[in-house]
Amino acid sequence: MLVDTAQGLPSYIPILSSALQSTAPPTDPSQPDVSDIIISHWHHDHVDGIPSVLILLKELWDGRNTGKSYTPPRLHKYPVPEGSTGGHESSNNTLPTLLEGIPKDLYTPSSEGTVFHDLRNDQIFQDSLGTTLLRVLHTPGHTVDSIALHVPQDRALYTADTVLGHGTAVFEDLGAYIESLNRMLNSQLTYETLYPAHGAIIPNGRETISTYIKHRLEREAQIIEVIQAAPGKENFSTWDIVRTIYKSYPENLWLPAARSVDLHLKKLKSDGRVKHVGGEGTEAKWKLVRAPGL
Repeated sequence: MLVDTAQGLPSYIPILSSALQSTAPPTDPSQPDVSDIIISHWHHDHVDGIPSVLILLKELWDGRNTGKSYTPPRLHKYPVPEGSTGGHESSNNTLPTLLEGIPKDLYTPSSEGTVFHDLRNDQIFQDSLGTTLLRVLHTPGHTVDSIALHVPQDRALYTADTVLGHGTAVFEDLGAYIESLNRMLNSQLTYETLYPAHGAIIPNGRETISTYIKHRLEREAQIIEVIQAAPGKENFSTWDIVRTIYKSYPENLWLPAARSVDLHLKKLKSDGRVKHVGGEGTEAKWKLVRAPGL
């Protein structure tokens, strides 16, 4: 089983080939090296390697079984919920075009004939003895289709891009993101370690997730404080808030920060704490919603 396929750089294929061949070969040499490929979400650095990985797996199999029929791997991904909005609709989504170009003999289609077999929350993958290898957790926020994977034998979670081994994660939907972090934190699943898709392995998993949640809630409180700290000024633009919170940071960081602040404001709007009163982008105007009697 393989999780994610990297971004399609030629340098990845020799590394993967070496890793597969350095492990014990399949008990039955007529079985493929990888039976299933799980994709954590649609971003290009997780999916663009699909074609080259599938070609490699076929070549490895042919090297052991010249002329024999090949059983290609199944590809799995959490489906994009119907009617959802998010970055998967953007021109940066390479996945639809990529899937169209994959030869049909390199993968085993779903029962509906699609390239991907749809993942579902709490789905488990087992070995031939019935031992659970992986459990799927739907963790939207970074993207609408993001998942984490519980690896019970390692007491670990593969977090993909939801929790990183360096820096902080980006997200499409802050409300969904915090809900996912809380679900991971409060899960009854046994884990200590986090395996992020980028950066170092994280030994103190729950502590790190708690820190992520705390950071986001502190930023939310800062935004409310900025709006409350200017009596007589009712409407604030996203840019007004960015200039206040990030005044000690270099100005070249303000525009990326504005995206994060905007997502915080959208969450606060859905929570009923601020109201959007006009404008778009960094010039969007926001107003604090005060409780009755205040």
